[in-house]
Amino acid sequence: MRPALLLCATLTLAAQTPTHMAIATVLDDWHLAAAQADEVRYFSHLAEDAVFLGTDATERWPKPAFQAWAHPIFQRGKAWSFKATRRAITVSQEGRTAWFDEDLATPNLGPSRGSGVLSKQGGRWRIEQYNLSVPIPNALMKAVKAQIEASTGR
Repeated sequence: MRPALLLCATLTLAAQTPTHMAIATVLDDWHLAAAQADEVRYFSHLAEDAVFLGTDATERWPKPAFQAWAHPIFQRGKAWSFKATRRAITVSQEGRTAWFDEDLATPNLGPSRGSGVLSKQGGRWRIEQYNLSVPIPNALMKAVKAQIEASTGR
């Protein structure tokens, strides 16, 4: 059992504590920076050793690789648009680490989910890991699994 996690606070999108609001502000601005194609602002929210996990099984990008992949997209003047419709944030007892999960409205992926970890570095919250996923309804899982297996040969 991990006692520090038992003493954490979890709040939703409407949370009003200063710590939760600061974390929500970082995540909201990070998403907004992508929608506005503000590459510098977008990547400034990621810790130097951050990892972005995309929806494809091959998409595990340390920050430098993610920046290199995303740069041409940002240069077009429009990256991607994610808007959180629900978010839960859990903050560690010592207040330096936070975990979150959020439901996202996206024009290109449809309903999606993001989850990740932030850490407080030099007085500001930075994203350490972000995992983007597309939730698959259980009723569709068998068909989706078959399609994945057919496309990957596994």
